[in-house]
Amino acid sequence: MKPYKMLIDGAWVEARDGGTFTSINPATGEDWAEIPEATADDVDCAVRAADRAFREGPWAQMNATQRGHCLRRLADLLAAQSETLGEIETRDTGKLFAETRWQAKYISEFYHFFAGAADKIHGETLPIDKPDMFVFTNREPLGVIAAVVPWNSQLFLAAVKIGPALAAGNTVVMKASEHAPAALLEFGNLIAQAGIPDGVVNIVTGHGDPCGKVLT
Repeated sequence: MKPYKMLIDGAWVEARDGGTFTSINPATGEDWAEIPEATADDVDCAVRAADRAFREGPWAQMNATQRGHCLRRLADLLAAQSETLGEIETRDTGKLFAETRWQAKYISEFYHFFAGAADKIHGETLPIDKPDMFVFTNREPLGVIAAVVPWNSQLFLAAVKIGPALAAGNTVVMKASEHAPAALLEFGNLIAQAGIPDGVVNIVTGHGDPCGKVLT
C-alpha cells in the first residue's frame, strides 16, 4: 500500500482526523494506495491557505509575465515526468499505458498556452459619447477558485482549470476524484518545483460529502 497525503499551503498533510480510504487497482481488484479522507476542516484550511496566498506573499506581488514563467516551468516539468505519471494513472484508473505514457506531454502544451496567455488578458472598451472622459477596462483576478474533477483524465481536466486560473492571478483548491486521485497527487509534487508559491495550488482528497459539498 502506497500512502499519499494532501497538498495544503505547500505542505503534504494527512486528514485532521486521520481518516483515510483506499484506491483500487482495477487490473487486479486490489487496494494499492491509501488516500486521506478530507474533513470539512481540511477543506476550510485549504481555502484559507489559498485566500492568504491570493492576498499576501509572493503570488500577490507577481505580475502577469512572472505568472507565465511559473506555468511554463510547470509545463516543462510535466512533460519530463510523463512516463512516471502515466504509470501511476494506469495503475489507478486502468487506462492503457500506451495512452497514458505520453499523455502528460500533450497536457503540458495546455500549460504552455496559458503561460503565453497570462500577459495577454485584455478586453474591449466601448467608446463613450461624453467629452473629457477616459474609459478603460481593468481585468482583476477573482480570488480562490474551487475546482472539482472526475476520475477519468484528471491531469488533463485539472490543466484546463488550473492553467487559466493561475494565468489570471487566482489561486486554486482542487478536489481530486475519490475513485483515482493518485495521479493528481503525484502532479502536486511539481507545483513547488515550478516556483509556484505555497498555498497557490491546493489539492484535497475525499468524497462528495463532506469534501466536495463544503468546497463548492
